[in-house]
Amino acid sequence: MDIIYTSCCGLDVHKRSIQACVRHLDKRGRAKEEVRTFGTMTQDILALSQWLSDREVIHVAMESTGVYWKPIYNILEGKFDLLLVNARHVKNVPGRKTDVKDCQWLAQLLQCGLLRGSFVPDKAQRELRELTRHRTQLTHEMSAVANRIHEVLEDANSNQRPLLAPARCQTLVPGLEVGALLFRCRPSCLDERASKPSAALVGLATLAFASGLVIAGA
Repeated sequence: MDIIYTSCCGLDVHKRSIQACVRHLDKRGRAKEEVRTFGTMTQDILALSQWLSDREVIHVAMESTGVYWKPIYNILEGKFDLLLVNARHVKNVPGRKTDVKDCQWLAQLLQCGLLRGSFVPDKAQRELRELTRHRTQLTHEMSAVANRIHEVLEDANSNQRPLLAPARCQTLVPGLEVGALLFRCRPSCLDERASKPSAALVGLATLAFASGLVIAGA
């Protein structure tokens, strides 16, 4: 196979270790390999970056294994030409020997230009995506807790759904009437329309009710 890159590296990323294989050409044009194992702590990844720089590596390929590739990609980004590849695509390339490590196979394919990289947004867009996903998750969790509180209050025979806003109660006293209990919550717990107790808030707060509300608002 034709050589595209004179010096490159393949990374096999695991949870607690990184196997790196640097593949370069010697003076006679023959491919030479150097394999080394690093940890996944920040100082280990920085040591990996320095090790690659010392060997004049420009192109680096790694598989998109779960989320383990992200901290490595974030640190090496901007210093090397990174290629994030799909593991299934790598395995489908024929010609691999059984005694070759994953990092060696990645380095060999990268040197010959046989790897196809996945799309990776820039750092600002990745951070925006993380914030958006986190906000969406928190919104879903808030809705689930509010629905659970409504369900527990309805079990106490309190038809308060139109009045109660999703919030967390501060004081739960078994035996206290539901209306009085809700008005001992934080002011934001009640909707603005609920200016005083109404028939919708009539009910009895039992021990099971109080426990259920604590669990729902935890």
